Amino acid sequence: MGDPRPGPPQLRPGRALAHTNGAFGFGSPHRSDGRSPQTPRGARRSGPFGRLGTTPPVPGRPTSPSRSPLLLLGGIGLPALLFALITWQVVADGPLIRVDERLSRALVRPDRFSELLADLGNTQVALPVLVAALTYAAWRGRSTGTDQWWLPPLAGALLMALVPALVVPLKVWTDRPGTPAVEPATGYYPSGHTATAVVAYGAAVLVLLPLLRSAAVRRWLCLAGAVLVLAASYGLVRRGYHWPLDVVASWCLFGTLLFCLRLLVGRRRTG
Repeated sequence: MGDPRPGPPQLRPGRALAHTNGAFGFGSPHRSDGRSPQTPRGARRSGPFGRLGTTPPVPGRPTSPSRSPLLLLGGIGLPALLFALITWQVVADGPLIRVDERLSRALVRPDRFSELLADLGNTQVALPVLVAALTYAAWRGRSTGTDQWWLPPLAGALLMALVPALVVPLKVWTDRPGTPAVEPATGYYPSGHTATAVVAYGAAVLVLLPLLRSAAVRRWLCLAGAVLVLAASYGLVRRGYHWPLDVVASWCLFGTLLFCLRLLVGRRRTG
């Protein structure tokens, strides 16, 4: 019978000791022939640069690139600065306005096709697209039990509500006349139709992206959103509804708000 006393098991005669010649270290339970152990942990290598711990990854990853200072500068700082510069030129009737007027005269060619493109910025067209995307995102998030499933749809709806809240006071303050292609009137800066297109199609893309697994589908969705915004912007300038700077200013102002929505959606995915 074996020894009834408690304690660790004793080596029996004839068994190889772990610290014999060929072992990796004294007292180490490695194989004496120098081969790597057959367990996943023994074959595990250190993690890639930029991550703490081993592979598979463990908690302690670096900050997401979407929150890096350079991307924050490019997504918020530069567009806000450009918007401030354009607004200053519009209010002060600066030299940039002369360039804008010459560019408009070269681009304006009113036709039926440009009018159809400009209609992509109408609320009757863009708003149903956004509502459908927000409704689907809310339904998917709730049905899958996602934490705070209501936050991205709510943020997208609030972003759309900011369009008239920001555009109307700016139109009244700047009081910019329209192009010769429209009836004599003022209040064309910034472009409300461009703002509607940027927010509606951009927010629809951002709330749907986390729900898609295929990288190809995500790329096509982003491309479709960009094409719709650019098509509406081109139609507004080509038809003569807006000066080019009216359109660019709306890109800058509401592009920064879309970037904030992107950060919110990205934080929920990685949080």
